[in-house]
Amino acid sequence: MKKITISYPLTSDEIKQWGHPQAMAIGFFDGVHLGHQNLIRRAVDYAQKAGIPATVMTFHPHPKEVLGKPPTRAQYVTPLDDKIEKMVRLGVDRVYVVRFDEAFAGVSAESFVHNMLFALQVEHTVVGFDFTFGHQAAGDVDALRRLGEGRMTVDVVPSFPLDDKKISSSSIRAFLQEGKIHEVNRLLGCSYRMTGTVVPGEQRGRKLGFPTANLDLTAPYIVPRNGIYAVRVQRLETWYNGVMSIGLKPTFHDSMAVPAVEVHIFDFDEMIYGEQLRVEVVEYIRSERRFPSVDALIAEIARDSEKSKIILRHWQK
Repeated sequence: MKKITISYPLTSDEIKQWGHPQAMAIGFFDGVHLGHQNLIRRAVDYAQKAGIPATVMTFHPHPKEVLGKPPTRAQYVTPLDDKIEKMVRLGVDRVYVVRFDEAFAGVSAESFVHNMLFALQVEHTVVGFDFTFGHQAAGDVDALRRLGEGRMTVDVVPSFPLDDKKISSSSIRAFLQEGKIHEVNRLLGCSYRMTGTVVPGEQRGRKLGFPTANLDLTAPYIVPRNGIYAVRVQRLETWYNGVMSIGLKPTFHDSMAVPAVEVHIFDFDEMIYGEQLRVEVVEYIRSERRFPSVDALIAEIARDSEKSKIILRHWQK
């Protein structure tokens, strides 16, 4: 699989290198949830039958980082590298990452089709039913069909319901902010993941008997609601069980600017500062709260750990 970063307009070299018949799924695809997976698989299936590459065109950064007033750094269900990793597992051959900037935001729907899709020789596109494109989202699926007529077929994928409810990235974001991890994971079709680098913390966990890895997240993930979670933790090629705390440590601090993300890994006691860990968030255990004493906190951490072990034993069956 190849990641290709491009801008509008394409250069002659880019057109020469990448302008070959292909089937392309187009969208922002934050989360690569079950609905996105269905859409991308349709492009992959078409490509395999036609004997051409299966590709995806996505966009980065989020438009509100460019067009927001004021511009705001976006948070993602799947930051770009995570998004591409999930697409690879779906069988995609190439991912085009289009730089979203003010110039690209001003490109008309017709110019996008003629100067990007036709230039790349896209012969089949797969898009969602609510797909829009071009300046001020003036283009829709009907416009895509009309503009592509005779040169490019268009497969419009209907909404992908789960329990009669539409799956969407916005609902996943809302569930994360509410701590509804079970719902998040159902819509994603897998556990929510975050990656972080282990950095020095306050060293308090080890003194309490529950050493933690303090994580500096490597990308702008949407961090779930403050609280305690059952998690799986990947270090190198090995997976461990654990319990994660996200929050402001109210037992020890009156205020913190940013929630801390700390993971206690069961049956693990190694110095791993500077290493990257991947955390799979399996289930929400409880909300964050202030305890009247350190002993009360220690007792609660022990209960949280036992609850996590039970959850993970059941989850792994």
